[in-house]
Parts: sequence; structure tokens; C-alpha cells
Amino acid sequence: MKRRAELEPGFVLHTYPYKETSLIVEVFSRRFGRVGLLARGARRPRSAMRGVLLAFHPLRLTWTATAELGTLIAVEWGGGQRMLSGTALMCGFYVNELLLRLLPRDDPHEALFDAYGSALSRLAESAAAPAPTTGTAVQAGAGSAAQAAVLRAFERRMLAELGYAPVLDRDAANGAAIEPAKHYAYEPERGPVETRRSDGDSVISGRTLLDMAADNYDSTRTREQARRLMRALIADRLGGQDLHTRAVLTELQDL
Repeated sequence: MKRRAELEPGFVLHTYPYKETSLIVEVFSRRFGRVGLLARGARRPRSAMRGVLLAFHPLRLTWTATAELGTLIAVEWGGGQRMLSGTALMCGFYVNELLLRLLPRDDPHEALFDAYGSALSRLAESAAAPAPTTGTAVQAGAGSAAQAAVLRAFERRMLAELGYAPVLDRDAANGAAIEPAKHYAYEPERGPVETRRSDGDSVISGRTLLDMAADNYDSTRTREQARRLMRALIADRLGGQDLHTRAVLTELQDL
């Protein structure tokens, strides 16, 4: 059956050269989820698509599809968006790689699409914040904290949309409410279980779990423990595959 999308809101996640003048475009669309599209002639110098198929910008795309790979017919700007730069740009590539690795094609997730657009806007804001003439180190730390908060919130939303929402508010062993002063060993397939240990790769404080449930990453300890937990949960879903952008972010800073 031939399917057609008209001016569908979407974002470019990645593009691959195809033959001499074309591109294969991985798109995250609002109503159709992640789709693969063939953009014929998009690499030609005079192609109308050449300067528009850019990542991190809202687009309106028209395509037809009779198989897994559709044909892109037209694309236009879908609204204004600040450019990502610096570590915010790498954070954007990381989020795109998460979607490419974990989100199946043709699986709509409108709430996740909205969360993605919001994450890009927040990352752009963090990159555009002016640096003061004094206290530069403090400002840089604040920007890093803001970007880490964006990543953790998106990771949690993405796992929830895919059916793997992390348990953050109750003990998986007995259903008791999480207590901020206690420590828990987090088991990926179950959730947090109270432990007497206070350190270790899988140990996380009750305060951190409750902060994550509220998307509150003001605390340095919460950010550090949340990063470690989400990294483990995502690795479990990836089946041992490495994320290329995660390695780059690790080299830059702990995001």
C-alpha cells in the first residue's frame, strides 16, 4: 500500500550518502516515528534540499512510501531554532544516536517527539547563554549542569516511551516507598532494592531516585549518580553496543 505524508513535522537524525548525488535520510517525525527516506539528487549543488536537510532544525517533510524506505519529495523549514554549539552540539548528536539505536522504524511516539524538540530548545539555550566577565568557571559549570539535566530527563522519557520506564519511587522487593536517607542497589530488570552498602556501581541513594522522579538535577551528587544509573540502563537496552557519542562526551566532560 502506498503511503504519503504531507508537510509532516520532523527532524533529521542522520544522513548517509547514496550513490553519486543522493542521500538516505533518517527522520524522526511526529506522526510516523522514525522513518528512512531517499532524497534523490539532494547532494547536487543546485538541489533545493541541499541546504535544508540539517540536523536539529524543525522541518516539514513530504514523502511517499511503498516499502521500508520512502522517497522524499519536498522539505521546508518548520520554524526557528537556535544553532547548537560546543558541548550542546555533542549532546544533540548523543540524543540523535540514542533514537537511531533504540527507536524502531515506523513506531510513532508523539510524546517523545515533543520531548525531543523541547530537549533541543533547552540545549540551544544552554549554548547561547552569555558568559560573564567574571566567574567564568562557575558559569561553565552551570551550563554543564543544565545540559546534563536535559540529557537525563530525555533518557528517562525515552526509556518510558519504549516500555522500560525506570522505577524511581518504590522498592522493587517489597513495594515500600523510597526513603531519601536510604541506599538502594538498582537491578535493571526489577528496580531499586534496599541495601546496607553505601557505595558501588549499582548503588544509588534514595534522595537521587526521588530527585530523578521529579526531574530535579540541582544536586551534584544527584547528577553523578543519575548519569551512572542511566548509562547502565541504556547499556542494558543496547545489548553491549557502544555509543560513539557517549565516548566523545566522556572525554569532554561528565555528561
